[in-house]
Amino acid sequence: MGMAVAVVLAAGLGTRVGADSNKAYLPLAGRSMVAWSVATPAHLSDFARTILVYRRGERAIASETVRRELPTATVELVEGGDTRHASELNVLRYLGPDIESGAVDAVAIHDAARPLADPDMYRSAITLAREHGGALPALPIGNLVHPAPTTLKPVSHQGLLVRVQTPQAFHAHELWNAYCAAERDGFEGTDTSSCIERYTDITVQTFPGAATNLKVTYPRDIAIADRLLKARWDSRECAVER
Repeated sequence: MGMAVAVVLAAGLGTRVGADSNKAYLPLAGRSMVAWSVATPAHLSDFARTILVYRRGERAIASETVRRELPTATVELVEGGDTRHASELNVLRYLGPDIESGAVDAVAIHDAARPLADPDMYRSAITLAREHGGALPALPIGNLVHPAPTTLKPVSHQGLLVRVQTPQAFHAHELWNAYCAAERDGFEGTDTSSCIERYTDITVQTFPGAATNLKVTYPRDIAIADRLLKARWDSRECAVER
């Protein structure tokens, strides 16, 4: 079995959250949001490598943030593109030789704007991806007339409409081939799984997401994420003291 690689996407803006610059560097519970998002996979033995995809022109701040806030982590940096899909293509090009050689067999892709994804979510994603080809966390919604928000996708989960989250994980070779095909066709997916579903026969497996794995999108989300991260950190400190 090859290596699993974790990819954290931080190449967006943050206009809806009210940030003047990249929202990934907003402070939450004593460190930047992107540091929280990168820290979890970077310290998991399930992943041999962790890659942070930064926005064009922000390599310096990305590098300094990792150096200052994650001094014990080994994090590779890859420049992102103008869209989420383009950023994913860039990082897959970077990994291409290792995917082709078989050195990398699974890739998990996560949004920096979801700083509360826990280790078990990453482990479930990678385990199911290796077994089935692809996996993603999902929360049943139910009782909706139509999926109006862009965060909703009609993915089957016990017959209910679900809200899809990240990390999403996939067989590396299938993922790489799908994005190569999408580039030839000029196709851009709304998320990683949409490209997989269009260009492969993989049936993407869902597993339980978490309400706490929120995506920081609007100003109110900042306060909620800050409070949840502080509570999580306080509970860990209490456990250590015991």
